[in-house]
Amino acid sequence: MSKLKLVFATNNKNKLKEVQAMLTNFEIVSLADINCFDDIPETANTLEGNAILKANYVTEKYGLNCFADDTGLEVEALNNEPGVYSARYAGAENNANANMDKLLGNLENNTHRKAQFRTAVALNIESKLFVFEGVCKGEILTKKTGNSGFGYDPIFKPEGYNNSFAEMDMTEKGAISHRGKAIQQLVEFLKNYTC
Repeated sequence: MSKLKLVFATNNKNKLKEVQAMLTNFEIVSLADINCFDDIPETANTLEGNAILKANYVTEKYGLNCFADDTGLEVEALNNEPGVYSARYAGAENNANANMDKLLGNLENNTHRKAQFRTAVALNIESKLFVFEGVCKGEILTKKTGNSGFGYDPIFKPEGYNNSFAEMDMTEKGAISHRGKAIQQLVEFLKNYTC
């Protein structure tokens, strides 16, 4: 039996690898694999809204089953900033180091460092829309540690762990991460889904 093909609306190779490792029973293809090189607008003011915009864009333009995610880092002491603006917190260049430096600067001398990563996943399948959410609570470290992962991983330490996300391997991170939890819900849903 051939695997169900799903487009993951991303150009982020790290995210794609992370998700392909979790969804081994499906054929997961990226935007580049379907020759979509458009800059899909992310103009919603919520993570759920942006995920739905991206999934709808691919389904409407290419007629394919698709899922898309949007992730935000929400820091309590900063009124849940950067949130929906996490990828471009320090400017439109999407530079992870600049984003981390800005966040660390904004939290300088602040001992209240509780934060959470939140991921919303929107799935378009057979003309139906479903949304899943994953949350990983933790705290912001005072400096970058570790070389794995991407984004804010070097400064985020998940609750109950002594290492940052950037010090964990993909499997360990995937088991507890916000994206891992949202994708796990997606996987469970797809296992039981009948068209």
